[in-house]
Amino acid sequence: MLHTSMSGRGMVTAPHHLAAQSGLEILREGGNAIEAMTAAAATIAVVYPHMNSIGGDGFWLIAEPGKEPIGVDACGGAAKLASAVFYKDAGHSFIPFRGPLAALTVAGTISGWAKALEISSGWKGRLPLSRLLADAIEYADAGVPMTAAHCVMVADKASEMTEAPGFEPVFLSGGLPSAGHIFQNKPLTAALQQLTKAGLDDFYRGDLARSLAADLESMGSPLRLDDFEKHRAKTVTPLSTSVDGARIFNLPPPTQGLASLLILAFYNRMRAAEPDGFDHIHRIVECTKRAFKVRDYAVMDPDYAPAPAATFLTEEFIGEDLYSIDLVRAAQWPDEGNGKGDTIWMGAIDAEGRSVSFIQSLYWEFGSGAVLPATGINWQNRGTSFSLDPESSNPLMPGKKPFHTLNPAFARFSDGRAMVYGTMGGDGQPQTQAAVFSRYAFHGQDLQQAVTAPRWLLGRTWGSASTTLKLESRFSETTANKLKQAGHNVEMMDGFTSTMGHAGAIVLNRDGVLSGAADPRSDGSVAAF
Repeated sequence: MLHTSMSGRGMVTAPHHLAAQSGLEILREGGNAIEAMTAAAATIAVVYPHMNSIGGDGFWLIAEPGKEPIGVDACGGAAKLASAVFYKDAGHSFIPFRGPLAALTVAGTISGWAKALEISSGWKGRLPLSRLLADAIEYADAGVPMTAAHCVMVADKASEMTEAPGFEPVFLSGGLPSAGHIFQNKPLTAALQQLTKAGLDDFYRGDLARSLAADLESMGSPLRLDDFEKHRAKTVTPLSTSVDGARIFNLPPPTQGLASLLILAFYNRMRAAEPDGFDHIHRIVECTKRAFKVRDYAVMDPDYAPAPAATFLTEEFIGEDLYSIDLVRAAQWPDEGNGKGDTIWMGAIDAEGRSVSFIQSLYWEFGSGAVLPATGINWQNRGTSFSLDPESSNPLMPGKKPFHTLNPAFARFSDGRAMVYGTMGGDGQPQTQAAVFSRYAFHGQDLQQAVTAPRWLLGRTWGSASTTLKLESRFSETTANKLKQAGHNVEMMDGFTSTMGHAGAIVLNRDGVLSGAADPRSDGSVAAF
């Protein structure tokens, strides 16, 4: 049984213990939360490759005491050549989910590291990139023992990778691996070393960019060097809304941060008396349905959105939408949603109380599955969220940013506490955030209890078109039966299943004590000193 971790100087939580340790070492050496998170991000991209990669996107929510939080959008757009005509000429009526044609968006996460480190320099960040990436380089070169979850995912997804060049040499060179197998990625070692020598911008406008573009083109991807050269990460103003006792923040579109905020804003006005029973779960699930309808209408590349996201966070809009939520009966479901999820979420708070909520992704497990031979980088398939139908809500267009399930969260409480929290899990991300935050902030649960407690998921899971309301089996039979009687299509799952995401949280308390939680569904831990 995990217990809430506590410390007084610095803390990192991550879904892989080596990433948490990499971040902690940076904090111990006097680094700040951004530097610690950069080190953790590099490490987890090596040791947890089924969930994220430097060939994916990333988003940061950075907060400094007494100042408004800052967001970093490191999402890459679709290739200039990526159009409906391009895919139809190639004989496809939809964007393939795997292989080089699924690798159609620029990987933005490295640009996000660079933008965050610019902010770090204003905090007198002093550690060189060679130090921040040292652990990741060592793990890629010498190898790391694979977790059971990593091995299971390789076995589960291998059959989908027949059209994904480079996957087999990296992930199946010795056949199907078992837990403890040493996983190495020597080409990735060289790519990370190149970044420490030439700087992070080399990924987009240097020798590394030229290598990436050449490999992608030779594989058949529509990405070209010009797409890399035009990419820039940018700082953004986070979305926020107030709930009783706290102001909560999340990232604007193209992330689904709007949905995460709406669920909690709705539930704040119709709280259950107690957590984890019918009233708690039913009300948040119904709030989720309303929030997802808004998300599916409004969340996309903000340059193409029908209205600014903040429009849907006004008191008037939230109040009007409450009338559609029935406290005893389930609304009809499903609506069309956005499917699968991979991803990692990590959090860090340093000795000065500066915090980072961070998320890094490939989209589906292993993304496109296409691994670039010169660099060992596995490329994302985030662009498969686009439609080739020009009349759809999110049609593919060159340069357009894809819809993102990613959304790191942050909260400031009126009593002085600060909280970073988040999870992976596609459609489940806003729901798990609501579960963790509501249990901790509204219902007074211990932080680790809020993460460990049984969870639910409305909507699709990885690799499944199911839209049932999934419950971990640790919920009581009474609660499950009441949900069924209310009209929910309930499906029972294992007691601890990764389908429910890998969540984590850190709270900086008023007295300076840090409390942290890691998810027993993951391979992670809290690291602190």
